[in-house]
Parts: sequence; C-alpha cells; structure tokens
Amino acid sequence: MIDILRTRIKQGHRTIAYPMQAVNMPDRFRGRPVIDSAKCVTDCKICADACPTNAIIQIQNDKPQIDLGRCLFCTDCAEACPNGAIRYDSDYRLSANQREDLVTTANDEARPLVDALKKESLRLFGHSLKLRQVSAGGCNGCESDVNVLSTITYDLGRFGIQFVASPRHADGLLITGPVTENMRTALLKTWDAVPTPKIVIAVGACAISGGPFIDHPEVNNGVGNLLPVDLYIPGCPPHPMTILDGLLRLLARI
Repeated sequence: MIDILRTRIKQGHRTIAYPMQAVNMPDRFRGRPVIDSAKCVTDCKICADACPTNAIIQIQNDKPQIDLGRCLFCTDCAEACPNGAIRYDSDYRLSANQREDLVTTANDEARPLVDALKKESLRLFGHSLKLRQVSAGGCNGCESDVNVLSTITYDLGRFGIQFVASPRHADGLLITGPVTENMRTALLKTWDAVPTPKIVIAVGACAISGGPFIDHPEVNNGVGNLLPVDLYIPGCPPHPMTILDGLLRLLARI
C-alpha cells in the first residue's frame, strides 16, 4: 500500500487542464486541411482525383473547397499535389452545428466554431448531459476515441457528461458509423426511446457522410438523412480533443 501511495504521489495530477489551459497537439496530429489557392494551378484536379471520398470540391474559376464531413484526413491529397498547396494545421477545433459549416474554402481562416445550444436546451443539459452511444456499423475507430474521453487524461465526467446504458436514461444520442441497413431500424428505435427534448451528435466521417463507404447501397451515408443533428464532429477518427472541444462548446463550457 505504501508503494502504491508513493507511486500515486510521484505521478501527480494526470488530467489535462483543458479548457482552462490550451492544449499543445503533437507534431504528427492532423488538424484542418488547408488549401493555399496561390499555389493552385488553374483547372488542376490532381488533389480532387486523389481524394477517396470526393471531399475536395473543384469550383470553376473560383477557390477549391474541402468538405470536412467527407474528409478522412488521410493526406492522399497533400501527397498528390505537385505544388504543395495542401497542408494540415494543428487546429483541433473542427466541429460544427450545421452540415454546410464543415465545407471550408481555400485560404479560409475564419471558419465558424460551434454555437451553444439554445437557452432552454442549455438550461436542461448544460450541467448534466447523459448520452447513449450508438455504433451504427462503425469500425471501432471513432468508438475507441469516444471511450478515451472517460479515462483519467480527459475525465469527461468532470463536465457532467456521461454515457448511459439505456436510451431511456439519455438526453441524446452520440452516433458513430455510416448507419448500415442492418443498424438503421435499431438506431431509429433507440432514438424513439430517448425522452424529449433530445439531441443528436454525429461523430466521424462515417456518421456525417458515410465516410469511405459513401453511396454504398448498404449504408445510409450517415445519420443526417434520418435524424436531426445538433453537432457534427469530423475526423476518421476524430481526435479525443476534437470530440471534447465540440461537446464543451455545445454546452457553452468554453
């Protein structure tokens, strides 16, 4: 027992100070993909052709756009670009309230951040939010990073956010996966079991757009066509900091 106490004292406080203090992401972290239009060649579509999910939108005689809801953050576009026009920054604040807010334009440094819930919803959920997590055909990547939030490093419970086993005890759903046909009915039944008012959070490219399975006949291209989404958290999978930041901004904790 004495050895355990000594080790615990030596370890010190292990939980990150966010949001009271900024977090420095590791060098290998891939944040938002940014296009430098000055380095783009007119009508060049090399990066768009290299993207496995068509996340890069070529606009005739205008700046190209990247749809973060489709982006897998795989760097295929950056590696394909002969002029080095695409880079990944270190910003983990990628979430959005509206699907269209996930579409960024070249050289756009002012993408809107998440707005908090409306006043009444904030009064109900701001200090105590219970979520039922539904893996609607996910690969377990997003699910793993969601689970990480409950570890000592992030300690999601200190913000009053907890995952519950029953949808009847939940305030909303946190959904991962492209919503396969096999999970469609189960997801809708889970949604019906959550008492109103309730919210929906889509985590990962699959839950937002279908991810690498987009337009496959056995998936529904995410949850947006089935349920009203209050928060989109992009990534494949999104970093735990991206998920945490989105949740806290939705609850006006930042």
